[in-house]
Amino acid sequence: MLELLLNRRTIRKYTDENIAPELMTGLLNAAAQASNTGNMQAYSVVVTTDNSLKKQLAPAHFNQPMITQAPAVLTFCADFSRFTQWCKLRNAEPGYDNFKSFMASAIDTLIFAQTFAVAAESEGLGICYLGTTTYNAQEIIEVLQLPELVIPVTTITVGYPADNPAITDRLPLESVVHYNTYKPFSEEDINSIYAEKEKSAFYRQFTAENNKETLAQVFTDVRYTKKNNEFFSEKYLQALKQQKFLVSE
Repeated sequence: MLELLLNRRTIRKYTDENIAPELMTGLLNAAAQASNTGNMQAYSVVVTTDNSLKKQLAPAHFNQPMITQAPAVLTFCADFSRFTQWCKLRNAEPGYDNFKSFMASAIDTLIFAQTFAVAAESEGLGICYLGTTTYNAQEIIEVLQLPELVIPVTTITVGYPADNPAITDRLPLESVVHYNTYKPFSEEDINSIYAEKEKSAFYRQFTAENNKETLAQVFTDVRYTKKNNEFFSEKYLQALKQQKFLVSE
């Protein structure tokens, strides 16, 4: 398992082979064994295999081709709808229409999603996470007909790999691991941590293609701008309000 994780690749191109229903069920059963808050399992996943629905989802994900090309698109959702219904039917007063409950549910949703991803990769499948889920949650809500207290958190495309891309680079471990207490980074530390990434031919070309002086500027000025971050933050907050997660705020 350690070797599998150390050599994992993000797969964006898939063969035409469908995922057997029994395999998908097995993967979801395995993922559902993941840790979660209070064993409430306040999450859900919508498995989309219908081509027409995948086409409807595509614009919300900026029409990235793997949405329509992958045999399955899994939308993982924070979900307090089911649990709230159960409470009301059992003469218990639920109080999960708030930010704290959303955060607990969102964390559990991501643990569920990542457990599914590892299980899928262990069975020879490839996966790709789509960060666009929180950019256009309202559009996804409409396509998937999500009720109140259900909101999409992340999406994974899954299928059999049609290519074998290079392993994505990662920062050195000391950049993300702190022992006992957090150790602030000096300027020298930052320079050392990002040195290999900045000097690589791939990222130098990436910087040049975007007409920027530094790689950092590609992130701040092109890929994840302050303007876009603020715009999509407001969109997601509106979706949270629409889905009644912020009623008591």
